[in-house]
Amino acid sequence: MNIYHWIIIFFAQSTAILGLRFTKNPANLTVTQGNMARLGCSIEGLSEPDIVWMKDGEKLYSTDQMYITLEQNHWETFHSVKSVQQHDAGKYWCEVEFYGLTISSEPAWITVEGVPHFILEPQDVATLPRVPFNLTCAAVGPPDPVVIHWWLGGVQQGDVTSSPSVFHVKGVNNSVKFYCEAKNARGISVSRTGTVHIKVLPAAPSSLRVVHMVEDNVTLAWSPGFAGHSDLATCTIQVSKTSGRKVKRLDKCVKVPPFRQILSGLSCFSNYSVRVCCENEIGTSPFSDWLDFQTPEAVPFAAPRNLTFDLTEQQLSLNWATLEDEELQGKLMAYKVQWNLGGEGQEALLFKENVAHLSGGGRFFNATFQVSACTVAGCGPWSQPVLVMPAAAVSAQIQRGHMWVGLLLGLLVATIVGLLLTVLVHRRGKETQFGSVFKPPGTESTVSFIAARSFNRTCAEFPESNLDSLGINDDLKAKLRDVLIPERLLTLGHMLGKGEFGSVREAFLKMEDSAVQKVAVKVLKTDINSSCDIEQCLKEAAYMKDFHHPNVIPLIGVSLHRRPQQRLPIPMVVLPFMKHGDLHTFLLMSRLGDDPFTVSLQMLIQFMLDIARGMEYLSNKSIIHRDLAARNCMLSENLTVCVADFGLSKKIYSGDYYRQGSVSKLPVKWIALESLADNVYTTQSDVWAFGVTMWEIMARGQTPYPGVENSEIYEYLIKGERLKQPLDCRDDIYEIMHSCWSPVPKCRPSFQHLINQLEGLWASLSPRPCSMKEALLYVNLESDEGEQGAGALGTGEDRSRSAMPWQCMGMEEDEKDWLMVSSGAALAIGGDYRYIISPSCNGSEEEEAGRQGDLMGSLQQEVRDEEYEDTVINV
Repeated sequence: MNIYHWIIIFFAQSTAILGLRFTKNPANLTVTQGNMARLGCSIEGLSEPDIVWMKDGEKLYSTDQMYITLEQNHWETFHSVKSVQQHDAGKYWCEVEFYGLTISSEPAWITVEGVPHFILEPQDVATLPRVPFNLTCAAVGPPDPVVIHWWLGGVQQGDVTSSPSVFHVKGVNNSVKFYCEAKNARGISVSRTGTVHIKVLPAAPSSLRVVHMVEDNVTLAWSPGFAGHSDLATCTIQVSKTSGRKVKRLDKCVKVPPFRQILSGLSCFSNYSVRVCCENEIGTSPFSDWLDFQTPEAVPFAAPRNLTFDLTEQQLSLNWATLEDEELQGKLMAYKVQWNLGGEGQEALLFKENVAHLSGGGRFFNATFQVSACTVAGCGPWSQPVLVMPAAAVSAQIQRGHMWVGLLLGLLVATIVGLLLTVLVHRRGKETQFGSVFKPPGTESTVSFIAARSFNRTCAEFPESNLDSLGINDDLKAKLRDVLIPERLLTLGHMLGKGEFGSVREAFLKMEDSAVQKVAVKVLKTDINSSCDIEQCLKEAAYMKDFHHPNVIPLIGVSLHRRPQQRLPIPMVVLPFMKHGDLHTFLLMSRLGDDPFTVSLQMLIQFMLDIARGMEYLSNKSIIHRDLAARNCMLSENLTVCVADFGLSKKIYSGDYYRQGSVSKLPVKWIALESLADNVYTTQSDVWAFGVTMWEIMARGQTPYPGVENSEIYEYLIKGERLKQPLDCRDDIYEIMHSCWSPVPKCRPSFQHLINQLEGLWASLSPRPCSMKEALLYVNLESDEGEQGAGALGTGEDRSRSAMPWQCMGMEEDEKDWLMVSSGAALAIGGDYRYIISPSCNGSEEEEAGRQGDLMGSLQQEVRDEEYEDTVINV
């Protein structure tokens, strides 16, 4: 506070002390109810005072308050009540404010005389028949005393009693009305009319429904019926399971409220019926109507049994027992058969029935086979492995195992080997660094040795690349040292896609146990020779090293590719292989591919939920993504979305924002308004990009802001324009995405709030699992004449004539019964089945894969050229 304010306060206090005072204070009044009351006060010392009337600490507002001038700087005002009622009784005074000071008059009280007013009126009563109970009533004056009369069923009861009064009722048989009268010298007041309710049985519950469902439990909710004038204490849920011709019933008693209960331990893919009744102290209500529902499918929990084989030179036949419905836990989609030959796993096969016929029996000698049952939810456990051997070899092996001669022969062989070892030990010669030297009888010594390693001096070997050869800082090297993968363990395959700074290739990684894992490898462009560019690439890997979340793509490792005649190796970031590619291409293919398919609203919301959960995890780790879009979200085998591509991400070590200070190519149509204007990036700018990604999902892969050029985006947004609501997009979904585009970053929802909203939307949809898996169940390529068709989708009940979409001429008849499913079913079964075709097919696979690759590549390139714009960032 400065000296000027102190001068003002001092002046005000001095003025109040010298001349500012109330010359008249309001006087106490006792007024009969309905008459007029008037209070007055006057103040001296102000030229134009603003006098305020107060009642019980609250300011009174009056439109007709008048001021009377008594003399210069001396004023009087009044407060009038034309018809005084009980609520007008209370404490009154005047107040004046002067330079921040409040000066108050002496207080006065208005006391209202009139008929009694009630401070406690009788309340409704719920009771059992002929059970005594009490009623209470209280009223006050003035004037006092106040007496009470009771009326029950229209008849005055008992004698007059003073207030407060308690009336004892011995009991009633039926519902009856009651009230009390309060009387004093001024008159009579009548209380509210209460009711005595007789408690009865409750009514049946209503609106029984399933609000949430997972594999083995459901959440039920219902609305209670009429409670019968008594609180409901418990409800009984009766569950009936239909299994064949048997009906199993289970009663579960739960406390209420809330009128909601989780039923757990249910069988998957089973039909149930439930109904509910509720109890009060009188008894139990009738049951509600039956509610029928079916639990969703799950992965089979048992493996097929009795796997047997029949091997001939022409074919191998496999047979196994079918699973019971309780073991299957769903509708059988296929049997998955995997086999291993020479220690190496082979491509899995799918069959519709519990029998498989494979041509060329000789190629399966010494192979092991296992089988698993698959539903739409996935595949169950594997059966015990069975080794395929010719029947003669199996018979001979069994006979030898039961012959005592074999045991005696083994003992004899062991004895002979022991003797030979003893002789060799005595004849052992000296050992050298090159091998063993033996001296046979004679005058000359003959030296023999085993070479430890051979060399070719004409061929130069490249040393294994390491992090020290990159010229990057020590902190980054320390972070990446434990995830460095030797280049010799990687085998690169075909290209999956190209970006601004490099490409992504399919690859195979040899693990420590000699197993091979399919991976994706991000390879920096070969014309990049700067340590800064390499360091930027490896920083992305360093971010991902600490990511452990199902919706964020993890890092498998980093490898370095040594190039001839180049000082620096090319860094390669090794990532999990995502079977279904990026979300943007997936959405485009659902709408524009050769075989369009329907993606349900529930699945689209699940995509949004996965992305929001991944981004919430990144924001908690202080990571700003800066390039969130559908093209940078990958789809795993089970259609789980993983946030990926952290090439533009930044780790924030202090504060909550990052300011870009260079020239970069940035995705203009996904960038928040403040980032376009000031180059500032925060978690709130990632929320903006998430809203645009939601729009992409609901628009099935369309480019945002159709018809608006990249150079026009800032002017478009600054005028208040936003992305329009996509066709067939629900209003509540559009409201969520629109909230992400608030011009004020702090007004945008957090990722946790977005998760809560999307979870509510997901739960509000049909509890029956509905996804694209049902729409893409089988592919039928045969026309009515039996010729190969164009690959129409079939979803009917008759799916016995399924075929491969890439089926070609020359396939064996016994191989046509392989169950080949489209990507919708393969997502549950797992594996890449595009290449499980007959060896006699000539080139059809490569042509089909190339055609699809050209289509997807052209779509991706067209979108990427449009999405990224050279944006100059000024510091």
